[in-house]
Amino acid sequence: MTHTAPLPQDQAGRPRTAIVTGSDSGIGRAIAVALGGGGVDVGITYHSDAEGANETAEEVRRLGARAEVAHLDLTDLPTSTAAIDELAAALGGVDVLVNCAGTGTGTPAVEMDFDTWRQVIDVDLHGAFLCTQRAARRMIEAGTGGRIVNITSVHEHAPKVGAAPYCAAKAGLGMLTKVLALELAEHGITVNSVAPGEISTPMTGQTDADPREQKRPGVPLGRTGDAREVAAVVAFLTTPAASYVTGASYVVDGGMLLMGPQGASGLPDDSWRRV
Repeated sequence: MTHTAPLPQDQAGRPRTAIVTGSDSGIGRAIAVALGGGGVDVGITYHSDAEGANETAEEVRRLGARAEVAHLDLTDLPTSTAAIDELAAALGGVDVLVNCAGTGTGTPAVEMDFDTWRQVIDVDLHGAFLCTQRAARRMIEAGTGGRIVNITSVHEHAPKVGAAPYCAAKAGLGMLTKVLALELAEHGITVNSVAPGEISTPMTGQTDADPREQKRPGVPLGRTGDAREVAAVVAFLTTPAASYVTGASYVVDGGMLLMGPQGASGLPDDSWRRV
């Protein structure tokens, strides 16, 4: 039997509703605002920064789109992911899910306690899986397709000292993306990942920093990234222009991953071995 997947969302393939986890600041906020600017109603989640989430919602509303806010604590699994269903109900459906909520560490693996390991894996991998499961079930039931975008990291593809659970989770999420792309294709649901490099956001300790002033000689483009540059790629993946793209990982890193041998040959000492 040959499966022909439906075109997603409305007749032109444009999404109407989206949920962006971890959208109280940084990359998540930029994604929510980019989608809202395209006329998409957005569900916004936060872990501890309710004020930040409400600020994101106000930005989306100023652009003429609806915004709903819900608390989502991905250390409380699986219960907390009911927020996805709550937001979908409030928005009247979910055409797009962006898994952006995440956390990390800066501890060598042999010094790390299990609770820290488990918390990072829960938030970055298990949480994304459970949120996707809820959203995908709604997309399948609606029968109009959908888009799922997982925000991974360059560490979906390359390791980093001191970030064992983060790297493991992001690599796992990258492979989960590919599996889901296969499984959900017959329903017209595309699944892709976006893998940022160093982006000037609160998560990297660069709140309100101007990327143009953050010099990075080891990055070909010579600077950090702007959250809006990541959001633009995510927004593209939700448009009709990307309707035939699935199972892909879009790296947004200024060329960082291209610097493997060059970066290694340019290191002056053993300082890279330390966190």
